[in-house]
Amino acid sequence: MGSEAAGAGSDRFSRKLPRERFGPNWPSANPQVPLVGGPSVKGGPSALHLLPMASSYRGTLSPACTQCAEGKKMVLFVSGLCRFRCFYCPVSERRNQKDDTYANERRVTRDQDVLDEARAIGATGTGITGGDPLGVFDRTLHYVTLLKREFGPSHHIHLYTHEPNPEKLRQLAEAGLDEFRLHIPHYLWGPLATGGDAYRSVLEAAPEWGIRRGVEIPVLPEKERELRRLLRALDRIGVDFVNLNELEFSETNEGKMRGRGYALDRRGGWGVDGSRSVAERVVRDLRLTMPVHYCSSRFKDGVQLKHRLLRRIERSSPSFAESTGEGTIVFGVVEGPAGTDLGRLGRRLARLARVRQGEYRVDAVRGRIELGVRPLRRIARGLDWPAFEVEEYPTADALEVERTPLNRAAFPGPPGGGT
Repeated sequence: MGSEAAGAGSDRFSRKLPRERFGPNWPSANPQVPLVGGPSVKGGPSALHLLPMASSYRGTLSPACTQCAEGKKMVLFVSGLCRFRCFYCPVSERRNQKDDTYANERRVTRDQDVLDEARAIGATGTGITGGDPLGVFDRTLHYVTLLKREFGPSHHIHLYTHEPNPEKLRQLAEAGLDEFRLHIPHYLWGPLATGGDAYRSVLEAAPEWGIRRGVEIPVLPEKERELRRLLRALDRIGVDFVNLNELEFSETNEGKMRGRGYALDRRGGWGVDGSRSVAERVVRDLRLTMPVHYCSSRFKDGVQLKHRLLRRIERSSPSFAESTGEGTIVFGVVEGPAGTDLGRLGRRLARLARVRQGEYRVDAVRGRIELGVRPLRRIARGLDWPAFEVEEYPTADALEVERTPLNRAAFPGPPGGGT
């Protein structure tokens, strides 16, 4: 998909989160600056509201967008299969056109994986994406039913799709889907007359199913005229909202994007030059009845994803791990040679570092002992085993960001010290 699906979350780790400090107006540092609802440029129901990272909106945000901004939405990537093959699709090589399922970063092999991941972040809702979820309809229907049964009707579920299929969407609505977002192909932007009549029909029929319906598309800078015509057509239909995403580069789409003449926005982030400017003009200038929301690439990384990671740290990280405040954790690691009795090594390190049971753990898969970085620093120089300070994402795949050696044994060559 290439919409908020990639942003809220689950497939954005080929690049690190923004490292800059966000200053006194960063919401986490200043609770008086809300993520949604303000500040506004002018009052009234269609006031222009400004969000962090150059995002903005008019009207009322979708409940799903509010939950995403707060890090409360789990991203359920049901399959990488998609027949539309958009040139700007940012989905990674690891997932693109692969029929695999992920709950956030966790590879799903059974239903319990989905439920465990939702609990790990305290999810109050789920965004279903891909690929195209309607391309694996039975699987998508199963997960909507599972999540509603497990977490109740208040667990808000929204879905992204290219496919204007009223029968599939109606069945999902009956199963409990709260909202869908159509991704209208860029070559159909305009009044949705002849070429876009299938999308128009679905959007007009959806209120009968008791479901919110919206449109979510990236902003192609050379298509501003067509975008404005499309938004006026959607306003006449009366859709519940439109989300405009900053067109962005990824490892998988860069070649095609540069081949079309796109360049990086020099103001930072991974957005395409011109996309943000067009979106800001459209949101600022058009006075429409329906809400319109512009979500920047940096907002997805620096707000949505970051807040989800912070929620996971709070609920699921080991007690000895320290939060950096930027969505990663830091702890100490001692690596045992192949064949090492890790349980015995862990007990020995616990005695040396004077930590209690529960203040360290054995990672048998990676052949190492994990404990607090401070107690490890006190004893590292005297250890025969490689010791490191490690920074990781607090996710199921535990992607490592950085490691710092703490003793000579952590470098190639003869170990130092002795214990």
